[in-house]
Amino acid sequence: MTALADIPLRTIRGAEASLADYAGKVLLIVNVASKCGLTPQYEGLEALHAAYRDKGLVVLGFPANDFAGQEPGTNAEIESFCTTNFGVDFPMFEKLVATGPDKHPLYAQLTAAIPQADNDGPFRERLRGYGMVPNAPPELLWNFEKFLVGRDGTVIARFAPDTRPDDPALVSAIEDALAA
Repeated sequence: MTALADIPLRTIRGAEASLADYAGKVLLIVNVASKCGLTPQYEGLEALHAAYRDKGLVVLGFPANDFAGQEPGTNAEIESFCTTNFGVDFPMFEKLVATGPDKHPLYAQLTAAIPQADNDGPFRERLRGYGMVPNAPPELLWNFEKFLVGRDGTVIARFAPDTRPDDPALVSAIEDALAA
């Protein structure tokens, strides 16, 4: 299996990249979407990135159109939306597939490392309440699921989509990873 850091990626502007570009940093990897009820989390993600970047945190956004067509735009449209509406300065990557048989290798490894967020029950029930059938683990539940990766490249936590960026459990996990 390819190391997480060696999986080929592309930035939102099409440049070749990988997580190795962030070696020694703590990463918060988030599948994002522009037309989701959780889209306002961009603001909180940017605030986390700004507050902790000097300590070694990098938030990484991966647009995906996997859930209810909530990321229909092109990479250029997504980038414009994020910077114009939320002042996003953290690294964004090209749109990818985050679930199903064609999922990007990054998400295959992230979900294999931690098959389910500990706190996804309430959001899973909300989806059912809307008449939706949630994906079974290890698949992502929805947009804005968060994976925390330690400085050594180990996936150390997974947070449900409705975990706000300022949630004490998420902030505490980030601070612990930065201190490790």
